[in-house]
Amino acid sequence: MNDIFVIGDIHGSYDKFRTLMKHWNPDKQQLVILGDLIDRGPDSLPVVRRCMELKIEYGAKILGGNHEWNLFDFIDKPNVYAKYYLEKGGRNTLQSFLGIKDSAIHKSPEKMASLMKERFFNELNFLRNLPDYYEHQHYVFVHAGVNLYLKDWKHTNQSDFRWIREPFYEAKNETGKIFVFGHTPTCYLNPDGSCGVWVSPCQTKFGIDGGAVFGGYLLGLSIQKDGYEVYAA
Repeated sequence: MNDIFVIGDIHGSYDKFRTLMKHWNPDKQQLVILGDLIDRGPDSLPVVRRCMELKIEYGAKILGGNHEWNLFDFIDKPNVYAKYYLEKGGRNTLQSFLGIKDSAIHKSPEKMASLMKERFFNELNFLRNLPDYYEHQHYVFVHAGVNLYLKDWKHTNQSDFRWIREPFYEAKNETGKIFVFGHTPTCYLNPDGSCGVWVSPCQTKFGIDGGAVFGGYLLGLSIQKDGYEVYAA
């Protein structure tokens, strides 16, 4: 497939995800999802399970984001990372997965982490093994960005693939690639503060995190040979 349908940071926004997916044509378009499936929004578990199905049924390319990284910091060391994870939207993920009250999460982070491992082995295994990027012809899809100061952007470390901001989108791009990324809400990139797709002045970087959980949009970008179309939910 030469055509691509790429979706930005979902963050547990299952209803918006379902709405946006109505614009995807599985017979003609490769589906790519840029990571941050979880946290902040109310429905992380349904989002994750649907993404697992899409990977199996349609070969969807599901990437990992920094919020998946945050989850495993918590799962692996709950007493160290509980406060940080809960403050960064993890509370909603644990409630979605475990169906528990907020007070229980604070009282026993070790128990919450243990229950996650016991009950959701397949889901956690899926999330832990998400790739950092997907390359298709002259396009690169990545959660946060790459290190453009390296001779070969593929040598970017995992932290930058999932966390980088200004050093990526402010850097000169001489790779010959077009990068499509999420992570940084486009309201911080667009001069007018709008939540639509951001396109760099050089036309080689497309930011599509529309801030779905911050009053913005879940953005989809349909990429064809002759251009692209933007969809929002």
